[in-house]
Amino acid sequence: MVLSRIILGLLALAPMTGYDLKRHFDSTVGHFWSADKAQIYRTLARLVVEGYAEVETVAGSGAPDRQEHRITAAGQAALAAWLASEPERQVERDPFLARVFFGAGLDGDGLRSLFAQRRVAIQAQLTRFARMRAETEAPDRGARLKLATLDNGIAHLRTELVWLDTVEREIT
Repeated sequence: MVLSRIILGLLALAPMTGYDLKRHFDSTVGHFWSADKAQIYRTLARLVVEGYAEVETVAGSGAPDRQEHRITAAGQAALAAWLASEPERQVERDPFLARVFFGAGLDGDGLRSLFAQRRVAIQAQLTRFARMRAETEAPDRGARLKLATLDNGIAHLRTELVWLDTVEREIT
């Protein structure tokens, strides 16, 4: 259900094709929610069937026609109800933490390598998020709230770097 509400939220910003939605997932909400193309298209079709979105064929000038989706009044109501509801906590699935959990089978070099690989990935993500942060303006409350989610991602990544240092010192 969360994916469908995130898609409704994006459609509330502007009408979009499935391709547009995938681009937005990758460039805006991807730091806290991911979806592949198949999930997006499947969810879009369900939102149309449920009456939360409608689709319009927009003629392409020199390009193929576009299937543009718009949020409906029912979709706006569903989005508003979800925003006002009690936040549900998603169980996190993290392959790295699974490796740490079972990491007793690795020697010191293996553990250091595991942590070094994670550190490189986190640093790359921090660099990407910092670039996004520097390029993002927050002229109004809506933009500021969007930026707050990015700041949350940055804080979590920085905290994980500290945690990695601590765990590595304790066990290697």
